[in-house]
Amino acid sequence: MNPTYQYDVHLPVNLEEGKKYPVIITLHGKGSNERNMFGLVAPLAADFIIIGVRGNLQLGSGYQYYDLKSLGNPIREMFDQAVTDLEAFIQYATEKYPIDPDKRYLLGFSQGAILSMTLALTMGEQLKGIVALNGYIPDFVKTEYSLRSIKDVSVFASHGEYDSVFPVRIGHETASYLEGQTERLTFKLYPTDHGVSEENQLDFLNWIKQDAKFNTNKG
Repeated sequence: MNPTYQYDVHLPVNLEEGKKYPVIITLHGKGSNERNMFGLVAPLAADFIIIGVRGNLQLGSGYQYYDLKSLGNPIREMFDQAVTDLEAFIQYATEKYPIDPDKRYLLGFSQGAILSMTLALTMGEQLKGIVALNGYIPDFVKTEYSLRSIKDVSVFASHGEYDSVFPVRIGHETASYLEGQTERLTFKLYPTDHGVSEENQLDFLNWIKQDAKFNTNKG
């Protein structure tokens, strides 16, 4: 199949023949691109396959995965299509590259975080974990989508205390919802606006390393 999305892939330098690797698939924010996300996870590039997915809709000098009616209000048809296409992309990438299907992680910022959390809820245990930075879960996803259990999906969610795009109240509401879905939730606030601080980055990098190690031992 030809994927809907353009993407960057970074394979571990010392790739071993026949070995399957954990993967981190990154989803960028509105108006950004896949290359802006790589720096967040570059320290893991020796042990993980890293794939940056570019939104398929041009927005200024950047891209997006879907458009909005208003802030926090996705155009439903476009959002639904993005979720379907991203699920298909994850399967495509797993078949094309030496990816361990039991160790698939999504990492998204803003619009990418919204999609990462939605995909966790629609794919369930097909994903090992997600990192959702400064996002939320649309109400229609919670009430109208066909959702799977995420009780065994690891989730790291964070939010800026001074987020001027999605107020911190939204972060707390998101965490409260996720707490009801999985015991494997880490939720943190950082004294930032709508962005990712160095402390935030170090925390989720350590979280991914620990979670992948835990799952390796379990497996």
